[in-house]
Amino acid sequence: MRLPVFDRRRAGALLPLSALEAALGRGGRAFVDWLAEAGFSVWQILPLGPTGADRSPYWVRSDWAGNAQFLDPCELPDARLPVDAQFLATSAAWLPDYTLFEALTRAHGGAPFWQWPAELRERDPAALGQARTALAAELAALTREQYAFHVQWERLREYARGRGVRLFGDLPFYVAPSSAETWAHRALFQLTASGEPAMVGGVPPDYFSECGQLWGNPVYDWHAQRREGYAWWVGRVRAQLSRLDLLRLDHFRALAAYWAVPAGAPDARGGAWHTAPGAELLARLREEFSDLPLAAEDLGVITPDVLSLRNDFGLPGMHVLQFAFDGDAANPHRPYLHERASVVYTGTHDNDTTLGWYSRLDAATAARVDLYLGAAASAIPAALIRAALGSVARLAIVPVQDLLALGSEARLNTPGTVNGNWSWRLPAAALTPALARRYAELNAVYGRS
Repeated sequence: MRLPVFDRRRAGALLPLSALEAALGRGGRAFVDWLAEAGFSVWQILPLGPTGADRSPYWVRSDWAGNAQFLDPCELPDARLPVDAQFLATSAAWLPDYTLFEALTRAHGGAPFWQWPAELRERDPAALGQARTALAAELAALTREQYAFHVQWERLREYARGRGVRLFGDLPFYVAPSSAETWAHRALFQLTASGEPAMVGGVPPDYFSECGQLWGNPVYDWHAQRREGYAWWVGRVRAQLSRLDLLRLDHFRALAAYWAVPAGAPDARGGAWHTAPGAELLARLREEFSDLPLAAEDLGVITPDVLSLRNDFGLPGMHVLQFAFDGDAANPHRPYLHERASVVYTGTHDNDTTLGWYSRLDAATAARVDLYLGAAASAIPAALIRAALGSVARLAIVPVQDLLALGSEARLNTPGTVNGNWSWRLPAAALTPALARRYAELNAVYGRS
């Protein structure tokens, strides 16, 4: 049975697996131990899929596969034993396509699939059969790698469960242009005849970028998704919920309408909004998962139709305290406007650390922050963390960088940029017993232990 997350007031920490050494083994267990000692009962992570050269977990090469970089090399399954037959059976819908896609990508020097020979690009059965024979050794190694991920993940999840820690994951809205999914399910995406994206995703100008954000991910062909009864979406959500207790649906607003930009455009300003069948998809997901353990990433350009979609399906949304101090008394990120069925953050993986954010505020905004929190500059980020823990929101999440009071040097991602992201690592021995005692006391004070 899936463990509940919104059954009571809880606090959690946001830390991507990429920030840990041996994340699925020793590193992950040590972090779970610290969370439990500190009174945190939720660990929020970022998407688990294998990434490209830029290491972005929102540019995954497969939704179903796990990133082998998270493995603990000291705890791999015995190589002398065969891969478990049950794992092979339950993974049959995605594992053969993923391993062959990865092996062919490597065989072609990392080139995207639309640059492969036509018979491989078009998935000619005879050509794929020949490739499986020629690449048999590499396919076996990739299969074993995914089996190791499965084994170590299950162990870590059981360990977390034993310490009272729930796992809160994240599902990227889109996949990478050259991915196992776009190669094996081309009809479900808006692609050219060769398989390249015809339209790409992003968002118009917003808080993060005056030119908008141009992500480059291919957008969906929602008519094709509807004809298949949204089976592909059901499968990807099922795969994540088999690993997690709660799943954040990234870029939720695209289920109401998505911003699509012609491929090759210099930035996102030339895009347009297109309606998406979000209500149909969520209804289909509710048929499969009666409790629908999803949270909505409802940030950005949020319109009434997005809020209606979220509320109609009873999904908790997000409040981000770094967005709360623009001077608008009706700003939904202000703590007095938070909803109980929601998740409150000091900042997300796309924000600067709270210390870095505060140091860059203009004088008027910094004064509003100080007045609202009743704290001096020297009390940041501690005062903002207290505001998050004191919110009526059932779940409060604090990035580990804020727990450690780190500056902009620890920022994880800067939207709209491609260099220097996703490289931050948790400093050795940073999460001390004394720090755990401090947060255990705060979590108890705010009813989140």
